[in-house]
Amino acid sequence: MPVVTVDYRLAPEHPYPAAPDDAMTAYRALLDTGQDIAQAAVAGESAGANLAVVTLAAIQRAGLPQPASAVLMSPWADLAATGQTITSKADVDPIITADAVRVRARDYLGGAGACDPAVSPVYGSLAGLPPLLIQAGSHEALLDDAVRLAARAAYDDVAVTLDVVPGVPHVFQAFAAVLDEGEAALSRAGAFLRAHTGTAAAATAGRRK
Repeated sequence: MPVVTVDYRLAPEHPYPAAPDDAMTAYRALLDTGQDIAQAAVAGESAGANLAVVTLAAIQRAGLPQPASAVLMSPWADLAATGQTITSKADVDPIITADAVRVRARDYLGGAGACDPAVSPVYGSLAGLPPLLIQAGSHEALLDDAVRLAARAAYDDVAVTLDVVPGVPHVFQAFAAVLDEGEAALSRAGAFLRAHTGTAAAATAGRRK
């Protein structure tokens, strides 16, 4: 599949809403190309997973066609940092700290409130979103963000799969070259994307010819 990456503006130089505005501009441009959106998916990790979810919600509000699915790795879904694991997992997460989360949130928010659903999707409706695969490690401070985001999606009748891998940290998939759990998680994400974009069926048909 072709991959489109969005060179969106970054905080603190460009706080909210610069990044989601850029993501929506890119999505509208993709629609304008005539791309079959039923064979497209959205993916992101950590803050990028946050951007993926808020973009999907913005797509829904705008009445635009949704992509087929989304993969969200270790999503940062609550910029107010109210999840219990932000502190209870502090001793086992080597990557994310409560202080770092709060600093990055201030950088990003500008004048927005941390509990605004447009920046923290756990506080808003996810109704109408496509099927979601949410992956997280049990040793990450943002574990509660992933769990609460999955619960919010389920409450809003979104097809959601929560995939929590024991004993691994934030965005453990990035270490797939040396971490078996990361490679296995990426394989599951690939299978999820193929199942929802129809590429698995297309590949099977191609082999039969």
